Amino acid sequence: QVQPVESGGGLVQAGGSLRLSCAASGRIFVFVTMGWYRQAPGKQRELVARISRRGDTTNYADSVKGRFTISRDTAKNTVYLQMNSLQPEDTAVYYCNSVPAAPNYWGQGTQVTVSS
Repeated sequence: QVQPVESGGGLVQAGGSLRLSCAASGRIFVFVTMGWYRQAPGKQRELVARISRRGDTTNYADSVKGRFTISRDTAKNTVYLQMNSLQPEDTAVYYCNSVPAAPNYWGQGTQVTVSS
């Protein structure tokens, strides 16, 4: 299977915004709940947002609730993560994957760095 391709990360000041994109393979994208995960240095990977296969239900980790918004475009096989009011603790590599995560489906991720 083809790995997802995450993009849109970068360096931003605290309070800023970024929009991440995940180009997912068609087969897995259409049939499953998708999520955005992140892994900060020295920490375990965590799920921060997920969206149902039809896009009608979303859930967020408490740490990002009210600041991040997940969405998906089925026609483009793409999942997005709009991140507002970014804080230094949001610094991490961000990945997309199904929920639950498929062990062999991790991409390279996209680095998000938030400076104070």
